[in-house]
Amino acid sequence: MSTVTWDKELIEKYNINGPRYTSYPTALMLSEQFSESRIEAALKNSGDELCLYLHLPFCHKLCYYCGCNKVITRHQHKADKYLDYLAREMAMYQPMVKDKKIRQIHLGGGTPTFLTEQQLTRLMKRVHQHFTFADNPEVSIEIDPRSCSDEKLRHLRELGFNRVSYGVQDFDKKVQIAINRVQDIELIAHQLKLSKELGFESINLDLIYGLPYQRPETFKKSIQQVIEMAPDRISVFSYAHLPQRFAGQKKIPEESIPQPSVKLHLLEQAITQLSEAGYQFIGMDHFAKKDDSLAVAQREGRLQRNFQGYTTDGQDVLLGLGVSSISQVNGVLWQHEKELPAYYKMIDSGQKPIIKSMALNDEDKLRAALISQIICHFEIDTEAFKAQWNIDDFWVHFDAAIPLLKPFIEDGLVNTSNGKLRVTDLGRLWVRSICACFDEYLNHGQKRYSKVV
Repeated sequence: MSTVTWDKELIEKYNINGPRYTSYPTALMLSEQFSESRIEAALKNSGDELCLYLHLPFCHKLCYYCGCNKVITRHQHKADKYLDYLAREMAMYQPMVKDKKIRQIHLGGGTPTFLTEQQLTRLMKRVHQHFTFADNPEVSIEIDPRSCSDEKLRHLRELGFNRVSYGVQDFDKKVQIAINRVQDIELIAHQLKLSKELGFESINLDLIYGLPYQRPETFKKSIQQVIEMAPDRISVFSYAHLPQRFAGQKKIPEESIPQPSVKLHLLEQAITQLSEAGYQFIGMDHFAKKDDSLAVAQREGRLQRNFQGYTTDGQDVLLGLGVSSISQVNGVLWQHEKELPAYYKMIDSGQKPIIKSMALNDEDKLRAALISQIICHFEIDTEAFKAQWNIDDFWVHFDAAIPLLKPFIEDGLVNTSNGKLRVTDLGRLWVRSICACFDEYLNHGQKRYSKVV
């Protein structure tokens, strides 16, 4: 998909609030009434391999746009206390996963590179102590270039990290000042170059469109600068301005936010420039070089989606550790306590810091598979799906979706001919809205989601 047809009426019609479908049902459906024994059984009865996510919430400085779970502090010792509790949490889960092998591990946040080299070493020693790694695992970390020296980057490589993701957002100084994240392009270019020299297997770079003071001409320049750095993957996320939910966003002047038509133009530029530069448009907000494992997985029909976004593995085998982390294993979803004091208190009492969970029923699993297929591959063979899930008739089973899909079909965003449901090139921008047609839970909280593009 190298170009996008932009239609003002379609934008107004379909740019609704909707989930990102990093899970189905979404995390909003998790209940405070949960069974820890069911969670333990899901872990014990899962397959031979798991993926691991560790949430590290600390940041030295507040980025005004950020909606992540984070703790802003200059006190490095707070991370030492957190690592103590994280190790205790690992020990709680260890008996249930001692026979599993970890094939992927990802450190997210917050800012994982808030940790010093010594703290990173300590963390990875604890991970190796409590978990067994598969051969050649993917070990990735999110990096704030401002908190990652050359020495720290080399140290990460020595610790076994082989994938890095850099948070850039935009290179324009006016935008950077407005979001309180000023970082020189020379620094980022240097770190990407060094990452390649050190042998990191995959390098991702994050951008955000819709930030304050972004304009088509300046964002076009930022994208071109990213292309020249040649990362393996590029994420272009949509900024959701929700100051009523995220206090830091109140520091961003309302008048500085691009109008919807401008924001869509920014996305159009990104898709066009990156596609012309040889990147495969994975969908929604991800791009990858044609030989990257993400792009290969999509072409081969193996692409998946979990709480970290598009992935080659981990859709139903993800164990999350740390404050606010979310897990999905063997048809069960659960989330940890979101606030540090409460997280510490639960671990002190000998409890896993779980506050919500949900076990998927058969219908949930069926719809989760359908939505995952659409959002990853933009096409469903309805006969094959019917046979796989043992349903009598695809369209009878999903009859409630038919009237919801009708306008998408009429506007050329969806095609349902020849026994397939296919999202057209035009419809790819609205894949979240299309998936929502099959979501039985959506009416319970649609206003709490961001716009789909």
